[in-house]
Amino acid sequence: MPESFFVLSKDHLELAIDEIIAIAKMYDRFAKAKVISNLVIIQSKTNWNEITKRASFVKISGQILRKMSGLFLDENNSEVLKNAKTFVCRVINLSSNQINIPELENSMGDMISKFSHAKVELEKSDIVVYLIFTDKENFFGFSKQTGGEKRPIKTKNHPHELDWKLTRVMINLIGLKEGETVCDPFCGTGTTLLEAESMGIHAIGLDFNEKMYEVSKENLKKNGYKSTVLHTDFQELTKISEKFNGVVTDLPYGRASKISEKPEKILKKFLSILPKRKKMAIMYKKELDSDLKLKGLKKYEIYRHKSLTRIILIR
Repeated sequence: MPESFFVLSKDHLELAIDEIIAIAKMYDRFAKAKVISNLVIIQSKTNWNEITKRASFVKISGQILRKMSGLFLDENNSEVLKNAKTFVCRVINLSSNQINIPELENSMGDMISKFSHAKVELEKSDIVVYLIFTDKENFFGFSKQTGGEKRPIKTKNHPHELDWKLTRVMINLIGLKEGETVCDPFCGTGTTLLEAESMGIHAIGLDFNEKMYEVSKENLKKNGYKSTVLHTDFQELTKISEKFNGVVTDLPYGRASKISEKPEKILKKFLSILPKRKKMAIMYKKELDSDLKLKGLKKYEIYRHKSLTRIILIR
């Protein structure tokens, strides 16, 4: 079965690793994963690029051609360059050893040129050939150059809006597939709705704040997206539960319904009305966690600064 590699950002590494594995298993439930520091190796029938397009914290990714016991290339390994006119070599050193990366990349380029008709092109090459070193194993792989994914545009923002990368992570961790529907009952400026639609997922947003409701609609319109936005309280969830597959949201700090309530009361009320069989990913202040006593759920701590740590809770 094909193997893919994903070099992840070390920001929120636990989240990043779990996200890659969740995406892989969403597309192929028999997928297997191996983690070496911030390198994840996925054995799956799913193409590496399909996983990368959905992920939030991937720095480099591609397909593994073979594991390496030493540094060598041969005619079989260069088959990937058969239809390529240009290539570039890149060394990724995740080991504790010191490696002269420029010298090794140049040597690889010279060696590969002998086995193929492709020429080295540093800027816009057809193929990127990778040599990945770790303290446990070394890997030889490649990727084809792809255009960067087009990011959704916002005409208006808010200082406390949900971070788009963490939004994508939450959507991915609960395994929502293309064509399914996510609901954000505190949608704010519409980050969840925008990220969902960019991933081929339908979305429904609720917000009692009229200003935020209008901002969400405006941001969706700017991108030509068709998500539904309702100017209503989060308790509307009980009336529309059959219209969505999962909930992804960032619980507001304070006022979020018709009356002003403490965040812990809002969270408890919200959890009490949440349909039990729905997937869920919510973010809230760590200070609220001790009162909730939620068990059997995966939790991640997101440190913001010394006075604010957020919890992401997955069900």
